[in-house]
Amino acid sequence: MTRTRLAASGPECSRLVYGTWRLLDTKPTAQDINRRLHACIELGITTIDTAEIYGLYEVEQQLGAGLALSPGLRDQLEIVTKAGIYVPCSYRPERRTAHYNATTARLVKSLEKSLRLLGTDHVDLFLVHRPDWLTRADDTAAGLNGLLRDGKIRAAGVSNHSASQFDLLNSYMAQPLATNQIEFHLLRPDPIDDGTLHQCEKLGVLPMAWSPMAGGRIFDRSDPAAARLAVAAASMSSRYDGATLEQLAYAWILAHPSHPLPIIGTNRLERLRSAAMADAIVLEREDWYALWEAAQGRQVP
Repeated sequence: MTRTRLAASGPECSRLVYGTWRLLDTKPTAQDINRRLHACIELGITTIDTAEIYGLYEVEQQLGAGLALSPGLRDQLEIVTKAGIYVPCSYRPERRTAHYNATTARLVKSLEKSLRLLGTDHVDLFLVHRPDWLTRADDTAAGLNGLLRDGKIRAAGVSNHSASQFDLLNSYMAQPLATNQIEFHLLRPDPIDDGTLHQCEKLGVLPMAWSPMAGGRIFDRSDPAAARLAVAAASMSSRYDGATLEQLAYAWILAHPSHPLPIIGTNRLERLRSAAMADAIVLEREDWYALWEAAQGRQVP
């Protein structure tokens, strides 16, 4: 697995990232999670993405339990977590409405809880999960800068921020933001045109791409775009040693010049292995555009 640095001030990461959004879907034990993390390491996937809200605030605790079973396992990984989304749930039944909160006080409190649940004294990357419409950027930056200064996070970044939102927050950072984690895949290529990926390329910041398989929609043959993609992928598969649609979809993201890091969201080991193989696929230019055309149902402008 190729390794790359997110930014000059960011951590070195594996080219593909293991995402834990659906970690608890299969009701894994701590031993199951531990085995999955070891399998990731064997594949060279050492960067683990999680978030405070995942599993309605339960994933971090379960992930921490899996890490605790193997002394030294945490030190072989780069842990990414996020905070800033708060919803009503059994954990916090007093909440009335889903909302965002990226104030200094809230980010610090959330990060300290994450450290406790994960069983570590720092995370390698801490992201503001969504832009908070009611908090000034200098307030959010003050929280991130304080956590950086205290060594509780090694780098800071954002998720789901527009180019202008990224730029505003970055202007207050003592250490530049290291990434913008965004939704980017064949069925949502918007970041190519909306300035998000251009900004990352300009700043030398590698984006992270969540939901690279469009939440599974890419495999739904009843979806016209997915059906066209299946035909296009089959027509070019032989040029890439029999690569599957899934592998070609990862390769399509990896080929963009901003060098996004796709976040793998599966709980199945065979799909982890398959995804890891996409790191070696170098799409020909015409095939990259052929996949874009199949997804969009039209020729390039």
